[in-house]
Amino acid sequence: MRLRSREWRVGKWEWERRRLLVLIAFPCLLCLCVLTLIGDAKAQAPDAPAFNHSPFPIPDSPPTVSLLTVGPGAIFFERFGHNALVVRDAAQGTAIAYNYGIFDFGEDDFLLNFARGRMMYRLVADDLDDDLDMYREEGRGITEQPLDLAPDQARELARFLEWNARPENARYRYDYFTANCSTRVRDALDRALGGALHAQTEGRSRGYTYRLDALRLMAPEPWLMLVIDLGLGPYADRRIDFWEESFVPATLGDVVARARVGADGSMLGAQVERVAQNHVEEPPALPPDLRWPFLGLGIACGVALGWLGTRPSRGVRAGVAAFALVFELACALGGAALLFLWLATEHRSAWRNENLFLLDPLCLLLIPAWFGMLRGRAARRFARTVAWCVVAIAAFALGSKILPWFEQANLHWIVLLLPIHLALALVLQRRATS
Repeated sequence: MRLRSREWRVGKWEWERRRLLVLIAFPCLLCLCVLTLIGDAKAQAPDAPAFNHSPFPIPDSPPTVSLLTVGPGAIFFERFGHNALVVRDAAQGTAIAYNYGIFDFGEDDFLLNFARGRMMYRLVADDLDDDLDMYREEGRGITEQPLDLAPDQARELARFLEWNARPENARYRYDYFTANCSTRVRDALDRALGGALHAQTEGRSRGYTYRLDALRLMAPEPWLMLVIDLGLGPYADRRIDFWEESFVPATLGDVVARARVGADGSMLGAQVERVAQNHVEEPPALPPDLRWPFLGLGIACGVALGWLGTRPSRGVRAGVAAFALVFELACALGGAALLFLWLATEHRSAWRNENLFLLDPLCLLLIPAWFGMLRGRAARRFARTVAWCVVAIAAFALGSKILPWFEQANLHWIVLLLPIHLALALVLQRRATS
């Protein structure tokens, strides 16, 4: 996906400022999203602006079509890369890049619609040279694959793209995994090929999942990778075939390179031309395995908290209580966010998130007990009962991994957070009579 090349470009310092603002204002934004969902459930996205109309006429003679694949960018929303279809008319001397996945932060209610899972993106027709200049300036790698299409197929695809870029047709409902800049290109190609691309990729897989691809692509942004991992539910952990994995632009390029078309079985896009070299960090083939590091960190934190909680020093106990206040509040707010994504939005990849067993909204009830410990008061029975309930629910998350109904890949979060919940419950129990 990408922003509009000319109208919507924003400097990198501005993105850093907005990122910090979102992190600071997240709790308030979450409450605002809930209120807006209740009070404005029928709000519609604004009409597409006039610049979505393609000014490039499609000739009767067959054009040449190629797949443009752009590597990851330095800004977080560019980490997945980008695909576009390029239509060239030799007679007219034009080269048009049809870009899906265009969005605008300045659009009315963009952030609210984003939070609710109701994002409206658009297709835009650009001059190819303008796009290439922008990507080169950003240091992103560019490859182009001429497509071996029959004349009728090339003409039909070009006409479809021109029609799709008109203002009344350009907007579409966006989804991270099933309707992004790459899948819309894939679908347009498959339509022109009479379903041949789908037939050759359906059911063939290398064992990847939506989560695995999303995390490896976001690995250069560790903090965002962890947030995405916490927010994805079991939908993201099912094995996907190459058709579904084509939501990744680079994967679509590989799929097109291997596809065979025509009666002679010729390769659709075997010829790959390097247009620009990549100067941005490439994503790894696999995301980092966090199970052992998180297990070690969870046990270390749990042992340290359990030991410090028994010390007679009032200052040490106050330090444990301060950590617990931050931890319990983070768990409670995180659980509220996961419940909101599940029950009040259309982000199906976040539904039924099993991290709710760990980011437990019940933790909010423990805040008064830890404030009391800061003042030297003993925890009441109610607080101790709630703390052990939180531990029991987190322990169930661990036990559920052997059950077929709980398939979410979140073992690393379990082994990190369960020891901390257990240690804090023991501290409250031991201080019950202090």
